[in-house]
Amino acid sequence: MDKKIYFASDFHLGTPDYAESRAREARIVSWLNFIEPDCGELFLMGDIFDFWFEYAKVIPKGFIRIQGKLAAMADKGIKIYFFKGNHDMWVRDYFTKEIGMEIISDELVIERNEKRFYLHHGDGLGPGDAKYKFLRKIFRSRLCQWLFARLDPNLGIGMASAWSQGSRAAQTEKEVFMGEDKEWLAIYAKEQLQKQHFDYFIFGHRHLPLDLDLGNESRYVNIGEWINYNSYAVFDGIDLKLEYFTGKP
Repeated sequence: MDKKIYFASDFHLGTPDYAESRAREARIVSWLNFIEPDCGELFLMGDIFDFWFEYAKVIPKGFIRIQGKLAAMADKGIKIYFFKGNHDMWVRDYFTKEIGMEIISDELVIERNEKRFYLHHGDGLGPGDAKYKFLRKIFRSRLCQWLFARLDPNLGIGMASAWSQGSRAAQTEKEVFMGEDKEWLAIYAKEQLQKQHFDYFIFGHRHLPLDLDLGNESRYVNIGEWINYNSYAVFDGIDLKLEYFTGKP
């Protein structure tokens, strides 16, 4: 491989307020500038925005710097994938038309340099959380999106912004490792390994950087978030590494 592959998620742009979100956006753009020279593919694996909804002629205002940077990277031939997360599941075709990003609704299986990757934001997987899994089906339904689109954008986006202030991403407490036998995404990955082999399972959503050996030369890597950790993963063609952006050379 001449270029590297980068994975990041859970920027949660828009929360908890404008000032903090704007500072985080600047940090992310700095990271994109840092990785751009050797980046061949970029996987943005969900919850890039704390809320996103595309009306027919309206999108949430703001976030112009990251959109401009991603557009510039795409124009240089870098392939960018955008996974729907539980906060930005209402992404439609705007980013595809304007930037050229490929939108991924659920899991994506890829093979690079003879390594198999299972990629997913991570929401709705594994045991438990039946309430969210039920709500996820409702929120992702065309009827729900059609009904929300009937709201005036000022009302709809205003309601969503108010809801975001109480979301998990708006809190500053760091997540705690629960033990491999209780980490639901590790459990899910092990279940998938019973069916077929993957070298790497890469998820976001958990908000905790993790790199767990699942046995049989398979690993589960959670790429964390950018409120507390500024964490991401990079594959150089040989190995996958979990790294942290410090903003320093």
